Amino acid sequence: MKKFLIAGNWKMNKSIAEAKLFADQLKGERIAHPEQLAVIAPFTQLETLKRELDGTGIKVGAQNVHFEKSGAYTGEISVPMLKELDIDLCIVGHSERREYFAETDSTVNMKLKALLNAGITPILCVGESLEIRETGNAMLFVSGQITEDLDGLTPAEVEQIVIAYEPIWAIGTGKTATPDQAEEMCGFIRGMIEGMYGRETAEGMIIQYGGSMKPSNADELLKKPDINGGLIGGASLEVGTFMEIAKAAFKLQ
Repeated sequence: MKKFLIAGNWKMNKSIAEAKLFADQLKGERIAHPEQLAVIAPFTQLETLKRELDGTGIKVGAQNVHFEKSGAYTGEISVPMLKELDIDLCIVGHSERREYFAETDSTVNMKLKALLNAGITPILCVGESLEIRETGNAMLFVSGQITEDLDGLTPAEVEQIVIAYEPIWAIGTGKTATPDQAEEMCGFIRGMIEGMYGRETAEGMIIQYGGSMKPSNADELLKKPDINGGLIGGASLEVGTFMEIAKAAFKLQ
């Protein structure tokens, strides 16, 4: 059976009270596969969400982490701090982190290793800009990201990683890659993982689409064989739209 992970990335949104309300509303939904849902929130809301969603099977994730365990890194959060909160997932290498905070593939690689060592599932984000896509170098660019990001990792470690393909040109712009465009890149990523780590690792990997997935396009995207879910931005801020996307995945199982 095809595996899915529908993860809502709230980015820099919601108060603690709003997070609690969201959790309460989510618990009121009939959820066929709660283990396939994740809420990825700002650090200030993680403890509240873990407490409110305890026992539901729904995962809670962080949006960023530092690769060092402790030290003079003002404003940063470490992997042990996430572990103390029993966080399930953590985004690594989101395009906004790469663009606005100069996060590099080398930094991403160190963060992946730190999370894997702690048993926290990383969601590795990769994807190209509009300029790169229009020059015909999208796959070359994404393959370079993956090669550097996964450097030094074993097949057993890579099996624990979720990869989210986020075409930068389709994030927050209202544009969306067509289902065929999304499938082409997700299939390319799976093929690349197979070449690097073997068929078993590639077939078991969850590969998400992360470019403006919403209720109106979720069904067509999620039907594609190499798309195992979504890293949802704006559409995850309301329980109703988030659950519409989740139900599109559930009905395919």
